[in-house]
Amino acid sequence: MKNLRSTTILAVTKNRKSAIGGDGQVTFGNVVMKSDAHKIRRLADGKVLVGFAGASADAFALLERFEAKLKDFQGSVPRAATELAKDWRMDRSLRRLEAMIITMDKDHLLLLSGTGDVIQPSDGIAAIGSGAAYALAAARALVSHSKLSAADIVRHALEIAADLCIYTNHNIEIEELSG
Repeated sequence: MKNLRSTTILAVTKNRKSAIGGDGQVTFGNVVMKSDAHKIRRLADGKVLVGFAGASADAFALLERFEAKLKDFQGSVPRAATELAKDWRMDRSLRRLEAMIITMDKDHLLLLSGTGDVIQPSDGIAAIGSGAAYALAAARALVSHSKLSAADIVRHALEIAADLCIYTNHNIEIEELSG
């Protein structure tokens, strides 16, 4: 059975500033069901940003569990992510979730994969969803060859992804954190 899927999320950390953005597209198979979805959330009194991609219902379930872990561990992103990953590996219902999230605070950028892995990118750039490869490649080039801010890199890279990936659109939402 086909699921509703939300698509591309990109996060960039540069010069002690961080930004995360997502497109607005939600698809059901090869049909666009919604073009203005909000896939970025502020948690922990705005100190933590989270973006999600994958099967929509699964992504919301994962987001709720991450938020609960964040509360349990006083807003510690690495600890909340690690504990969620432990649960993910142990809980049968979590292992069936088809979703991923990127989460960041002023000091950490982490990707939580669909298999319960916690990945901290070494270059301060992470992307998930259908257009992730395009957005990631564009962001890496922009970080290396421009003086753009983290938010501008996220916007331009997502625009490039939207031009290439049929499951990514130009309805881009961006949130920023300052270091």
